[in-house]
This record gives sequence, C-alpha cells and structure tokens, in this order.
Amino acid sequence: MGFVNLILRFIFYHFTNNISKYNIGGDFLDIRLFIIAITPALAIIFGIYLSDRYDREPLKYLMLTFILGALSVIPTIIVEEILLKANIFTGVLGAFYTSFIVAGLTEEYFKRLVVLEVPYKTKYFNEKLDGIVYGVFSAMGFATVENIVYVVYRYTNNRYIGLYRGIFSVPAHGVFGITMGYYLSLAKFDTDKKRAKRNLMRSLYMPLILHGIFDFILMAGIPQLSVLFVPYVIYIWWLNERKLSKFMYDSKSRFIDIKKERE
Repeated sequence: MGFVNLILRFIFYHFTNNISKYNIGGDFLDIRLFIIAITPALAIIFGIYLSDRYDREPLKYLMLTFILGALSVIPTIIVEEILLKANIFTGVLGAFYTSFIVAGLTEEYFKRLVVLEVPYKTKYFNEKLDGIVYGVFSAMGFATVENIVYVVYRYTNNRYIGLYRGIFSVPAHGVFGITMGYYLSLAKFDTDKKRAKRNLMRSLYMPLILHGIFDFILMAGIPQLSVLFVPYVIYIWWLNERKLSKFMYDSKSRFIDIKKERE
C-alpha cells in the first residue's frame, strides 16, 4: 500500500519543528482528523472489551497487544514495499496480487504474529473468547496507525475518507481479527493435535481470504463486482458476529460451571 513514505511523513510531522499544526492560532483540522482517525478503533476495542464479561484479560496484556499491533505496521510496510516492487502483474491479476498477497497475507501474518508471540503463550489466554479479544486488539492497533496515515496525512482534503474508513475499513480489520482469534482459540484448546494444527493454519488463511476479497472488490475496477461490496461487508459481519456470540456463550457457561464447583 506504499506506506513507507507516509510513515516517514508521520514521523517528520511529529518529531520536527512543524509545531504550527497544533498551535492555538493554527489550523485545528489535523487534530480533528486525528480524533476522527482513532475513534472507530477505540470504539471497537471498547466494545470487544465489554463483551468479555466473565473473565476479563489484564489491561497490561490488552494494551501491549494493541501497541504491538500498531508497531506491526513497520515490518508490514517493509514487506509490502518489497512485494510491490516484485509485482509483475497488471490489471485484474495485479489487483488480485495486491489484494491477497501484498495486503492480505502480509498484514494478517504480522497481526497474527503479535497474538501468537505474546498473549497466546500466557496463562491468561485460558478460554476461547480470549482469542477473539486479543485478535481484535492486535488488529485495532494496526488499523489505528493505518487510519491515521490515510485520514490525517494521505487524504486530508477528502472530507469523506474518515467516514468511509470508519464504516468499512476499520471494522473490517476487526472482523479479520475475530476470524483470526476464533481459529487460534480452536487450535489452542483442541486436544486433537491434527485438528489443532489445521485450525492454526486457518487462523492465517481464513482472515487472509476475507481481507483479500474485501480489497479485491475495491481494487479490481469491475463495476459489476463493486455491487457486491456492501452485501459482502454485511455477510462477513454477520458471520463473525456468530463466532463472537458463540464464544461469549462458552465464556458464560464456563463461568457458571466454575461457580458451581466452588459452591
């Protein structure tokens, strides 16, 4: 997605003498755009945090996962730049390559890696809902940085980009995070090693597929395909709401069982 120059601009604006953007007498547009950019992800992680009612995760691990998800943008942009330079395709094939390999595979790999390397290995990852919670926190960390880059720096003059990304792009990352966490949990708590291994693989390629289709519909430039975008978004939200509801029910049942054992 060509993030390298954008991230450099982001660092430049925040760590050089370009302070006028935040002066009282200056332009407050960037501050408003910054708030617009971070609000969707914050709303989603707050919602997913509240969904974990019975055995909430330690805030330090949730915040660590979010921060590492945000930092995963760095290796992602490096790999994406390499893959973009290696692209030999044009037209629809080029859109497919960019959607599924450059964006889908790279972004979902690093967001998943955050969960696998930190919360997945802790004692606090002790029920299936935890996979979804940590998956969404990692995804929202990534989406927050991505959204800041797009809304605050890349499309500053487009007043609708924040609205569009708040409705579609950021929640889509949340959906991919739910999918990833769902299969990570199935893998972690399955006593069948072969099935657990399959689910571990699914935790990568299932969100990759969902992500790739999402981007491909937008990038392919096929009008007939564009008609499917909103129905597709509704479908993946419905599909993953069922996954979330299933694990929320499992969490409640587990809490009731533990409570009964203690009585």
